[in-house]
Amino acid sequence: MTWPDEAVADGTATTPAHPSRIALFEAIRADRTGPVATRLLHLAHADTPFVRREALDLLDSLARERPWPEAVNTAVARLSDPDEEVRRRAACLFGYRGQPGLVLAALGELADPVVRTILARALGPTAAHLTDDDLASVRFLAHLETLRAAPPTRWRSLDAALLDDVREAAHHLEDIGHIWGEALYGLRREHDTYTLVARLLAAPATRDIGADLAREACHDWRVAPVRLLPLLVQHRGQTVTPALGSALTTASISEAAKRTHRALLAEVPCTPSPRARRMSSTATAHDSASSAALLASEPVGITRLAHASEIFGALMDAGPLTFRQAAQLYNLTFRRPGRSQAECAPLWLRHAGPSTLPRLLALMTPHLADYAIGEHYLAGLARMGGHARPALPAVTALIDRRTRIPVNDSTRDAEMRLDESLLAAALSTRRAILADALPPPSQ
Repeated sequence: MTWPDEAVADGTATTPAHPSRIALFEAIRADRTGPVATRLLHLAHADTPFVRREALDLLDSLARERPWPEAVNTAVARLSDPDEEVRRRAACLFGYRGQPGLVLAALGELADPVVRTILARALGPTAAHLTDDDLASVRFLAHLETLRAAPPTRWRSLDAALLDDVREAAHHLEDIGHIWGEALYGLRREHDTYTLVARLLAAPATRDIGADLAREACHDWRVAPVRLLPLLVQHRGQTVTPALGSALTTASISEAAKRTHRALLAEVPCTPSPRARRMSSTATAHDSASSAALLASEPVGITRLAHASEIFGALMDAGPLTFRQAAQLYNLTFRRPGRSQAECAPLWLRHAGPSTLPRLLALMTPHLADYAIGEHYLAGLARMGGHARPALPAVTALIDRRTRIPVNDSTRDAEMRLDESLLAAALSTRRAILADALPPPSQ
């Protein structure tokens, strides 16, 4: 059997969706003791480092699906491999898929700092027992795990221990700012994060770590860019390191930071951040005749319609809706969450009157923080004007958040832009609602 060897050696076995990868995975999933599985285990000991790396990557992917002791044992045998990348992959496979007790025991016997750091990180909370380890990166991870579960009375001493080890630990923990910021965020220690950033930025030896932690803070906390931008500018020096440059770029995404520190930013050349996503606003002319014709071609049960605001708005400007058009507007408003619902809710309010407002707001307010459609719902509330005053608490809650709204996009900076965009929309909506003074109800 030669095809597994060829697929691993030429990299096709680790290429997503490649037929060789699919065939390999299907064969091993069908039989973990079969010839293909056996061959892959053997390839982890091949003469060529590249083949060993690829084989360990494949073993790790398969071991994630369900336990595979033979794959873990193979990784243990490669922990002392002459190739560092092979050792890294072996440590990840063993650390995350092996038994914690065996991983802890191996960590005490090994000398390679790269392998020991990976194993300590893989142990998670179990690593908290390693605060007296000889290796700074292991001690740092141990203190960080201790911090995650520590009461506030211990935070200061643990902060000091982390600061003592952070410079040396960074040699083996490339994302040290990320994991530290993650722990601080989990404890909701916003202002302590700013204090630590200041400490780290002040020392040239830890400046890049401070920049990484500052960037993490900007991703997590809305006020962080305003608080940290002056510090980043102050310590940038004559030559901007990649870490400081990235932190400055991230902080400059914040509209609040740009407003607050406009003069400061004008003197600092930094990579401009792409503008936040905005809702498309391609205007299409719709008169009542073309709108009526368009709706006549659509089913009564329609639940999505582009340019619904313009279409129904043109019809309502010309006169009341027909029974069929009103049924279409009802279905667009109440049948399916999404952009069409957000656009049509103000139109249904206009059609049916204020008595329907509670039902409409109950549909709309749960979606305000949805990064995919929240801006459309906020725009809908803004169009309702003063009628939407009962929704102000929900809009204000969105504005008053100290943390970023959880979103999912390609990068942390892109996710931050989405939160900034939602915040801007919420502020605009609140202004529109408060600016529309409704007449008092008739007596």
